[in-house]
Amino acid sequence: MNGTKLFLCAIGLPTALLSGLTMIPSQAADNDDLEFRDPSGRIRTVTTNGRIDTSNPFFTSLGTNGRSCVTCHQPGDAWSITPEHLQERFEASRGLDPVFRTNDGSNSPEADVSTLSARRRAYSMLLTRGLIRVGLPVPANAEFAVIGVDDPYHHASAARELSLFRRPLPSTNLSFISGVMWDGRETVTPITGPLTNSVPALIADLMHQANDATTGHAQAAHPLTTQQQRQIADFELGLFTAQSHDDDAGRLDGEEALGGPSFLPSSTFYIGINDTLGADPTGMAFNPVAMTLYDPWTNLSSDHDAHRRKARERVARGQALFNTKPINITGVKGLNDALNVHTIVGTCTTCHNSPNVGNHSVGLPLDIGLTDASRRTADMPLYTLQNRTTLATIQTTDPGRAMLTGKWKDVARFKGPILRGLAARAPYFHNGFAATLDDAVEFYDTRFGIGFTDDEKEDLVAFLRTL
Repeated sequence: MNGTKLFLCAIGLPTALLSGLTMIPSQAADNDDLEFRDPSGRIRTVTTNGRIDTSNPFFTSLGTNGRSCVTCHQPGDAWSITPEHLQERFEASRGLDPVFRTNDGSNSPEADVSTLSARRRAYSMLLTRGLIRVGLPVPANAEFAVIGVDDPYHHASAARELSLFRRPLPSTNLSFISGVMWDGRETVTPITGPLTNSVPALIADLMHQANDATTGHAQAAHPLTTQQQRQIADFELGLFTAQSHDDDAGRLDGEEALGGPSFLPSSTFYIGINDTLGADPTGMAFNPVAMTLYDPWTNLSSDHDAHRRKARERVARGQALFNTKPINITGVKGLNDALNVHTIVGTCTTCHNSPNVGNHSVGLPLDIGLTDASRRTADMPLYTLQNRTTLATIQTTDPGRAMLTGKWKDVARFKGPILRGLAARAPYFHNGFAATLDDAVEFYDTRFGIGFTDDEKEDLVAFLRTL
């Protein structure tokens, strides 16, 4: 590990910011990419910028509390953060690492952080779920009122702000996104498809997000310069991350498979590609077979190592399930209600339709039930919202996009993330609801009554962890 730390320092990544991450020695010769161990293999990042330039403002503390972008976007965590490594950073720094700040890292900005034990309590949501607290006021024009607040940390209120606990999204593979942030609040310039040009809009949005993150999360006294904003946006847009090696299946680009990050920069993507509802601007129809990375692993020769061959065939079966296993989609706000269709017979790719990437190719925030009162845990706030016109009520742990738009229809709606680098960045969903990929699959199986067999669940997880 000592050699690893020396290399990380040599390329400018502070050791304290990479606690617990094991660098793969074969990558120590240069810094045009990065590869780290994760729970099921290796995660790798490549860049189209020629090299990973750690003099970029992304790695610089530009605020007043010691944070930089990399504080919450760690390369070994697929450019997000994980509870495991946050706990190691907490122990190494006695809870004083820059990620542990009360403006958004603690459960409440008024939390007591005067002692080690107090800090452990104050940062419990960050330490156990990797959640940052986002404080947002109810929009002045909201179609709803917050008539009930049950906050275990005694900070949130309808009059001041609601506490919304959310995972930091990865700052990689951003050239595939259709909206910035879980609720889209940093999508200040509409991102459209290839018939116009989505790149300038995406750059503008990422520049805006970089500035807001620095003045907010890093508590900068002054906005970033336009040059700093553009440098951060360009750095992020050059990053492509994916699982590169699986402990069971081996190299994920072996035997003509297209796993790993090397193929991502050349992947075809535009806003609306393969859209489920016909919004592809080229007129192409939706193809549910959106994942084809591991087609060559479907029928491997028996001459290969038996363990590896079985593992690769399992991945291929999981990919097929992702593309073709029928799902009766019901009760999804933003989909069933928008189409006025009670049941949509779809597959995983109905919502994860971007080819070999896995997010939705248009901005389509959905409510799949993750914030329902029935799934609320004791560590989460619970808010009761009332429609000002109909007087209908909803209880939710996070009003989602409605905190941006004020629309009743947007309550608890969130965008789906890109499904690459999953193995390195547990837990999953915006609120860390699923601790593992097995838990995520179990949620969908229960929520939609899919009826996965135990073998199918194992196959699907095997596929997801290779992304």
